[in-house]
Amino acid sequence: MRASRAAASALFVVIATTALAGCTTNPPTEITLPPAGAAPDYQLGGAYPPPADVGIVVRDRAEPPADDVYSICYVNAFQTQPAELADWPDELLLKDAEGDIVFDPAWPDEALLDAASDRNRKAIAEVVRPWIERCAAAGYDAVEFDNLDTYARSDGALTFDDNLALAEVLVAIAHDAGLAAGQKNAAEHAAALRNGAGFDFAIAEECAAFDECDAYTDVYGDLVIAVEYSGVGEFRAACEDERMPPSTVLRDRELVAPGEPGYVFELCP
Repeated sequence: MRASRAAASALFVVIATTALAGCTTNPPTEITLPPAGAAPDYQLGGAYPPPADVGIVVRDRAEPPADDVYSICYVNAFQTQPAELADWPDELLLKDAEGDIVFDPAWPDEALLDAASDRNRKAIAEVVRPWIERCAAAGYDAVEFDNLDTYARSDGALTFDDNLALAEVLVAIAHDAGLAAGQKNAAEHAAALRNGAGFDFAIAEECAAFDECDAYTDVYGDLVIAVEYSGVGEFRAACEDERMPPSTVLRDRELVAPGEPGYVFELCP
């Protein structure tokens, strides 16, 4: 399945190493990079057949990959998914000075993971590892690790270096499973994340709205998948900016499926 979807993409060989203690270098693993400039669709609100001109689809890890389209598996790796809080050991959840769990202010049903120690990073990686491996077994080509920027909303309890160290372990697991790995968030640290963690491409939400698309493209070139949530007029104007990545899509913020109220899907001309 992966070989048929990847026919239009270049093969990229990496030496996949894992940062977990006691592990040694693994044999080279072939991974397939996203097709540069292909039209993307971001389907986290529910899977549906992608439009005919779409060449890249992102879906939640609970969904199957798209048939005959480069498919990226979404994994929330730096904070918990809604309704999955109980699946995480309490010691891996970030606590504030009063001992209360720290939740994402924008997503109050998602708790931040405590990546501040090497021991915790290894334990977090072991929770996430089977998700990554199931993405590979299902036939996905790549994985994106969301909420890399939890350090920015942890009130100083986490640092960028903490999350960089965790990202390095997660990317190694993805590469070992034969998946390309995508950076999500932390535009200002794109170079450090590519060089330090080994990310292969980036997924940028609202990079045009926040004027940071070139922070990604300066590092990843055309291997940037941009998702915008602005109005149609603003989106079409942004498409005229030469800094807009070639792989860009306008979606509704709820990412609903076609036929549901509020569905929006548009590509740059």
